[in-house]
Amino acid sequence: MSGPRSILAFGELLWDLLPGGAATLGGAPFNFAYRVKEQGDRARIVSRLGRDDYGRRAAERLAALGMSDACVQWDDRRPTGTVIVSLDGAGQPDYVIVPDVAYDRVEATDAVLTEAARADCICFGTLIQRTAGARAALRAILDAAPATAVRLLDINLRKDCHSPESIAASLEEATILKLNETEAAALAGLFDLPDRSIPAFCAEMIGRWDLTHCVVTLGACGAFADGAETGPVYEPGYRVAMVDPLGSGDAFVAAFICRLLRGEPLGTCLHHGNVLGAIVATQAGATEPIDSEVREAFTASHHERLVEPSLKTFMNG
Repeated sequence: MSGPRSILAFGELLWDLLPGGAATLGGAPFNFAYRVKEQGDRARIVSRLGRDDYGRRAAERLAALGMSDACVQWDDRRPTGTVIVSLDGAGQPDYVIVPDVAYDRVEATDAVLTEAARADCICFGTLIQRTAGARAALRAILDAAPATAVRLLDINLRKDCHSPESIAASLEEATILKLNETEAAALAGLFDLPDRSIPAFCAEMIGRWDLTHCVVTLGACGAFADGAETGPVYEPGYRVAMVDPLGSGDAFVAAFICRLLRGEPLGTCLHHGNVLGAIVATQAGATEPIDSEVREAFTASHHERLVEPSLKTFMNG
């Protein structure tokens, strides 16, 4: 596979209402698509905005970031999505996600299906599937995609926005599962896995759901992945001065999948995901620009590596 890849991100485009009153455009699929574009691949966000001030401002922000709005729809009845974000004492976010908003009514339009038909990767999560209409749109998009397209489930379990049925249905559609360690523990409980260590979890998920890869992010301690053909690998993380974690996981998966689609080794994909995720954590908001020079400077600065002891035997190299 040569040249830029075409990656479609399906889901929520919304405003994160931050502590102190600031608002930043977000939503995991949007953050992911922006970071994909930033790395030189072709990214499209499939979502829906309300015809209100937040919708107008979102369209302006997309244009300012140089992102296409070809697959962004407009809703005359429902407002643009918003999320009330709070941070706990450790700086970890909690979310109140407003229901019945524009992106809940996203459709598989002709323009969207045309993009799906040439996609190298479709990325989706569970939040967008909280309505029957959005679930049907996702199925249509996945059906329109080439058989060779990667189906990346960045599961993003949010309170009151998923069910056991939607999780199982999503796993049936996916070829790659990405999640954090809290979500891995939740799925291990849901599926009653006897061995809930991260390596055992990944191996079980690959076998049970016929995945090519399962990837678990571990915050500052990096990420672990298993591949059906390559086996497991662990990449430690970096100690950084965190400003906020918004968009860090989305940046990780964008860098990871862009490298994986180019056929780079699994450990290399994890490394680049860790670097981009760590840089985003040092910034306010999820979409501050990061160019190749910033990534190279970060790598050259020799940040302290943070290792999860239970995974040392799987370390890359």
